[in-house]
Amino acid sequence: MTDLFSLQGKTAIVTGALGLIGKKHCEALAAAGAHVVVADRDEMLAKAFAQQLPGGPHLGLAIDVTNKASVITVRDTILTHYATIDILVNNAAINDMFENPAMAKELSAFENYPLDAFRQSLDVNITGVFLCAQVFGSVMAGQGSGSIINIASTYGMVGPDQSIYRNEEGEQTFYKSAAYPVTKGAVINFTRFLAAYWGEKGIRVNTLSPGGVENNQNEIFIQNYAAKTLLGRMAQATDYQGALIFLASDASAYMTGANLVVDGGWTAI
Repeated sequence: MTDLFSLQGKTAIVTGALGLIGKKHCEALAAAGAHVVVADRDEMLAKAFAQQLPGGPHLGLAIDVTNKASVITVRDTILTHYATIDILVNNAAINDMFENPAMAKELSAFENYPLDAFRQSLDVNITGVFLCAQVFGSVMAGQGSGSIINIASTYGMVGPDQSIYRNEEGEQTFYKSAAYPVTKGAVINFTRFLAAYWGEKGIRVNTLSPGGVENNQNEIFIQNYAAKTLLGRMAQATDYQGALIFLASDASAYMTGANLVVDGGWTAI
């Protein structure tokens, strides 16, 4: 069973690797034996984090997932170092953050949501996944093997419950915008397209749909969120590592085009 989950000698790239969950993805892949490419916008930070990972050698590279030339440069650098690309984790994404909390409610409301913000989410969350799959997946197709894991969300399957963004007085402090659910829903169906298109090339393509991660949110939000899950809590950042290794490894050798939901039961009822 240990061999079934082993990634020894495999090369894995994680986009958006310096985010909260992205770092945990990298740590899990490294612990399973993979050479990990930590890919994010800040090359200095990516290199520093890559050096902290167990095993190795690992790489830290700058990437702009919305720029094909940038993605191609990363591809060429990986192939120079490792010769193969075996695992792609499409993790880079925008999740709305408003710099001025006083404006968050007004700007996040659908009636006022900025078009530029919507377009930026489309560019990163969808076009970025498209370009990385196209560039790195083409290498896998030439090899005759590979695993692509697209990170989506529970909000790619169900509409946001806006009530969890209310404070103790019941006042709405923020709205989950349309951008995140729209783009994550697209990622789930793009996974199905790729699985059907590249199945005969030996590439498996699956979605991992996580739930919300506890990360210093205010207590009322954590309580609101936890109450909607069957396990009664938000996720910890480490809760997705096992699922990721399962999808990346031969443990899921007969699985493709699927959406693995790990959300504490949020979408079960």
